Amino acid sequence: MSEKIRILMIDDHPMIIEGYQNTLQFTKKLNQELYIDIANNCDEAIAFMDKSLERGIPYDVLFVDISLPPSKDGLMQSGEDLAEYARTILPKAKIIILTMFNESFRIHNIIKNIDPEGFLIKSDLTSSELASAFQAVLKNPPFYSGTVNSHIRKSITSDIVIDEKNRKILHLLSQGVKTKNLAAHLDISLSAVEKRKKQLKNLFSVEDGQDETLLEEARKKGFV
Repeated sequence: MSEKIRILMIDDHPMIIEGYQNTLQFTKKLNQELYIDIANNCDEAIAFMDKSLERGIPYDVLFVDISLPPSKDGLMQSGEDLAEYARTILPKAKIIILTMFNESFRIHNIIKNIDPEGFLIKSDLTSSELASAFQAVLKNPPFYSGTVNSHIRKSITSDIVIDEKNRKILHLLSQGVKTKNLAAHLDISLSAVEKRKKQLKNLFSVEDGQDETLLEEARKKGFV
């Protein structure tokens, strides 16, 4: 009995998609038939998803690259937004996230907002890992690549609990954003930012009060 699997691959690099396609076709099980559509940007991906619903044959698996150009209407800023949209209109589809980002903040954000069945960091990716991830996601999700797992492990074993805003402060500081500009990014007052930074420095036992030391300690614990 053959198993038909409908797949949408979303990535703005045609060569990468070709590699994914070849790997899956070459490593699929004998009873699996793969039907693959390709979208190179958010708008194409939305059109494919909507059409699959109209036809009554929704996708089973979506491969979503996080770094995508925004949609023309500006509502989708990245693959992250696209995956959240897919979650609402294709609730049964398995989502595999592929990304170059390996910062702790981004990884946690994606797991919290999307909870993907597969999560692969492109720099970890080999064709055998892609094939394993695909089969695992179909039968026994989730499948996370090594970098993702080590970030999760680090933050679980750390006894420091940090909320979303504090995580974002660490992330923005690591990107070189000055303290005076943090308030605008976070939608809170400058004094609230200062208060949170002070809490963070206490949490991470930063003696010298320097932002660099705070980031160094946060990195060791897997928060940046």
